Amino acid sequence: MEVVSSKDSSVASSPFSSPNISALLKIKIVSWSQETGLPVSIRVRVGNRTFNLHKFPLFSKSGYFKKRLNESNEYELPQHFPGGPETFEMIVLFIYGSSTLIDPFNVTALRCAAEFLEMTEEYCSGNLCERFDLYLNQVVFQSWDDTLIVLQRCQTLLPSTEELLIVSRCIESLAFMACMEILDPERRREKPVVTLEALTSQAWCCERVKGIVSQELWIKDLLALPFGFFRRIIGSLRRQGMKEKYVNPIIVFYANKWLLYKKTRQFWENSDDKSGDKDTNSKCSEILQGILDLLPLQEKASRVIPVGFYFALLSRSLEVGLRSDSRAKLQEQIASLLHFAQVEDFLFPATGTQSISSS
Repeated sequence: MEVVSSKDSSVASSPFSSPNISALLKIKIVSWSQETGLPVSIRVRVGNRTFNLHKFPLFSKSGYFKKRLNESNEYELPQHFPGGPETFEMIVLFIYGSSTLIDPFNVTALRCAAEFLEMTEEYCSGNLCERFDLYLNQVVFQSWDDTLIVLQRCQTLLPSTEELLIVSRCIESLAFMACMEILDPERRREKPVVTLEALTSQAWCCERVKGIVSQELWIKDLLALPFGFFRRIIGSLRRQGMKEKYVNPIIVFYANKWLLYKKTRQFWENSDDKSGDKDTNSKCSEILQGILDLLPLQEKASRVIPVGFYFALLSRSLEVGLRSDSRAKLQEQIASLLHFAQVEDFLFPATGTQSISSS
């Protein structure tokens, strides 16, 4: 479910064509020595690599190095330095005046590294923290795909990306663009926005639901996110005014993919990072608990959530060992939906809900 990548690959894994960073940096260092007549005087070790650099460029832009290299000309960055040696190499290239391209795949690590090295306006006008923030605001957060890429990269750089509000800005940006996808009056859609109305009169079927989701690529993108990010996007969608008839299908589709869909369950059971059935079940139980917290309750759910879906969740809750109190609430929800359905059938026999028989 989560995009997994090495911390040290944040820059190197970018699919955009780029020059050889190591070769460019060597040229920049040699050129600086020739122009100033000063040899390299600082040794910085990052992971398994050592960088021989000039003192002045580092001191003029990095508060971190200015504070730590006064007593010694050698320093080793800690293991948790964001992005590892590849990111540091690119940061140094910027320090020496290069205009190497920033892209959505590397900007997250670069921004975290710049913050770690205290490359702020306090030490240099137009310093790297500001430059990377401008790129995020003016480029990344204007694009759905770029924002998704940055949010995925944030996973391996926590908690730095949370502290710098990159995660929250990605979430708010995605929620805003999702709202515009539905609310934009100028958009001409070949098909109506996906809702759950078509499912309320049919038996619950994971494959059918999976087919419905394929109609909306933006929903598929949200379903690929880790649940922690997904939960926050749902909250943002509601805060920004998206109607429940559009929000609830996204929640249901997420549960269908990660809890009910057979192939996904097989993937989890056979995943390499699984330490046992108990571990897999605890992950599923945690997501199931979160899904129940996101879904509407009682009468609010009577017209928008198929009762067959709740029965499927109840069956899954028994398999994954959901807490007894949460399972009881799920049972109460099913009873409530059945009650409202019976009332509707009694009052409006010609138009009453068909979801009871479909469960």
